[in-house]
Amino acid sequence: MLRWLRLLVTSLAVVMGVGIIAIVALLWLRLGERPLPELPPQIALPEGESAAAVTFARDWLVVVTDSGKVLLYDHQGKLREEVQP
Repeated sequence: MLRWLRLLVTSLAVVMGVGIIAIVALLWLRLGERPLPELPPQIALPEGESAAAVTFARDWLVVVTDSGKVLLYDHQGKLREEVQP
């Protein structure tokens, strides 16, 4: 019984050590990444708006403004659609 308990405690300690190493490695990899890309210069937001979120897709670019508007642009910078909240 004592042997089983010692094996259980040792295996749990090893699993916990591997988990801590994995968490540290993930934090190191994620925090070492470059910051998110800036809004392209050809995109002109409406007056008084600022970008809260930007999503880059194959054919278009989606900008969510601080006021909650969703703006869809093509890659040339032309506004295609505006959705109000």
